[in-house]
Amino acid sequence: MKRSDIDYLLDEASKLEDIAQSREISEELKGKLLGVMFFEPSTRTRMSFETAMKRLSGECIGFESSGSSSVSKGESIADTAKMFEGYCDALVIRHELEGVSKFISDVVDVPVINAGDGAGQHPTQTLLDLYTIKQEIGSIDNLKIALIGDLKFGRTVHSLANALCLYDNVELYFVSPPELKMPQEILHDLDKMNMSYTEVSNINEIIDKVNVLYVTRIQKERFGDIDDYLKIKGAYIINKKMLEGKDLIVMHPLPRIDEIDGDVDDTKYNKYFKQAANAVPVRMAILKTLIKNNPK
Repeated sequence: MKRSDIDYLLDEASKLEDIAQSREISEELKGKLLGVMFFEPSTRTRMSFETAMKRLSGECIGFESSGSSSVSKGESIADTAKMFEGYCDALVIRHELEGVSKFISDVVDVPVINAGDGAGQHPTQTLLDLYTIKQEIGSIDNLKIALIGDLKFGRTVHSLANALCLYDNVELYFVSPPELKMPQEILHDLDKMNMSYTEVSNINEIIDKVNVLYVTRIQKERFGDIDDYLKIKGAYIINKKMLEGKDLIVMHPLPRIDEIDGDVDDTKYNKYFKQAANAVPVRMAILKTLIKNNPK
């Protein structure tokens, strides 16, 4: 995706704010159906896609776990997708395996949206992250942004790091324990784009330098050995005291466990709940653009 494509969607999202917040009514997607194929648990992503579709007067059908689909009976993912294609105008897919959304996009002729694939990518989350930064700070260019926590398995930070390469003079700081460093393939991509980044393990080294703290949880479900998880659980905890006097915002893709203390919630630094709300206008912009431009 080019920067111009991202900027177009962010601009469209801002135009849809009144509809997203129920101040206006839209029938842009009346009569259209979104197929929701979630093979992995989700709260915010699934609900925000469904809300976005309904705010545009469209409807949703689908399932929220593989156990509630015929995949549990042995049906192939490809066959399930082809069946959905016959019913729907677009598909949104979450799966625990990397590359599944790309695979499905090759076997159906309706738009396919990746809503997260394993430890791979989460592109629509990145769009709402960029939207939040732009709304709160005014620009994405010339910022210093710290990505904190699980950088190895965290698909949100993989997508965000790649997208930030498209903006001017952005500096990235990767803050993680050694076991959860940003994957080499992501660093290789950043190197090819001449992206400026620094890897550190101590958050105090960078907290006075940055405009954005993008915090992620240590993902228990990605660990094969629970002891490995317990060793690094709670490695980074952001609290009100460490933020005082700083000129920055705190973001988080949610859910959080203990990595942001509750005392941050009522401060000016907290943008993570606004970030979650921003999912609706951004996903409205994505659905409107894809479905209106790809008639069946």
